[in-house]
Amino acid sequence: MTSVSYDTSEAELAAICKRASAAADPLRSVDRQLRAVALQNAAEALESRCDDLVEIAGAETRLGEARLNRELARTSYQLRHFARVVDDAEYLEFRHDEPSDTAMGAQPDLRRYLVAVGPVAVFGAGNFPFAFSVPGGDTVAAVAAGCPAVVKIHPDHPQTSIECGALLIDAFVCAGLPADTLQLVGGFKAGRDLVVDPAIKAVAFTGSPGGGRALMKAISEREEPIPFFGELGSVNPVIVLKGAASARAGEIGIGLAGSGTVDNGQLCTQPQLVYVPREIGDPVVDEMVRVFAGLEPQAFLTDAGAARFAANVGRLCRDSRIIPLTPLPSSSKCAPTLLTTSCTNFPVEIYDEVFGPLQIIVRYESDDDLLAALRALPGSLTATLHAEDTDRHLALRVLSAIDSKVGRLIFNGYPTGVMVAAAQTHGGPWPSSNSQHSSVGATSIRRFLRPITYQAAPSWALPADLAG
Repeated sequence: MTSVSYDTSEAELAAICKRASAAADPLRSVDRQLRAVALQNAAEALESRCDDLVEIAGAETRLGEARLNRELARTSYQLRHFARVVDDAEYLEFRHDEPSDTAMGAQPDLRRYLVAVGPVAVFGAGNFPFAFSVPGGDTVAAVAAGCPAVVKIHPDHPQTSIECGALLIDAFVCAGLPADTLQLVGGFKAGRDLVVDPAIKAVAFTGSPGGGRALMKAISEREEPIPFFGELGSVNPVIVLKGAASARAGEIGIGLAGSGTVDNGQLCTQPQLVYVPREIGDPVVDEMVRVFAGLEPQAFLTDAGAARFAANVGRLCRDSRIIPLTPLPSSSKCAPTLLTTSCTNFPVEIYDEVFGPLQIIVRYESDDDLLAALRALPGSLTATLHAEDTDRHLALRVLSAIDSKVGRLIFNGYPTGVMVAAAQTHGGPWPSSNSQHSSVGATSIRRFLRPITYQAAPSWALPADLAG
């Protein structure tokens, strides 16, 4: 079994970052096809140890076998997806302006493409021990871009992280990548020290807004500024219009309850705010209450997480404008919780993400009240609209109110479930993220690349990807 210090010392961290820096140029120079092979190898390595990895992760995270098997399959798919991205080279955004006479004068030969920024610090997420951790999207996007990755393992699943790290390192080395393409560090202080080390050229983080702010503050004190790519908090509003509520009340109520409680609500796309019309929307709410009443409390990822969930819900319910529709959770079990409030008289705290199985139904009387409330929403990863053709006029006004606030718009569906695909956007305005780039899918690689232009370069000076 591979060993790594869970609390990396200051000296060890400095040495790791130095090795990552030394690996940057060799990795960037490795033929793209070898990087693609390395990612394919990594997918196969994870699959070869699937049963062992799921057992280890299950013991550390309390996530069930079925859930972890799905996540590991997604992680392998993600590795193969990026292998294809690297192989076809479209991500390099190659542009070529041939010599010509212009109104500005003679234009030289200009060739532009994207190159790796250098070592990337990646912070694993607690709720996804595979897909958003050591073998997850940030690590894979960095390596696909040609950047060494230094991953700060999450304290809630260290052994899972170590096992996955060892498999990926072997797969990368066997494909011909530098030995220090991937390295792991652990410990709270190591995370802070990692983002200020001069060798690190970008940071990718999935976690809370508080944790993100702390890292951004540390980065701001660096002599050389670097980009911070954070996927943070999101309330993922769902808007149900009158035609949809009338036509599909039962279907929508069941779907919303399922989306809000899948994986015990421990997903970044969990729909926390649900806007439902009064009276005509009552059957939607009744169905949600019925489903919630039949759900058993589930174990949270950690006892501390369960306690935070109960405390956050309790804090909301101390405001008389919030009305519980289900029993409130205790600190030991995260009972799925349904609350309701008015669209015109609510505490602004409903805009704060509560990590866990909570949904807040916001009842609206008029179209104008709904639109005013939507314009006040914070940024989110997603927004979902349930509408029929009869809702078209209001639906277009709703879209105008929310499209500047989210990264993904879902129609007549549910936000949980993020496909790894070329057209995916997993990001949005603050506080959902602080980046214009997705953290999932092919375009997430763009975070770890920068443009460079070769002007009037002789053929012998051109990199292979520019010479064509």
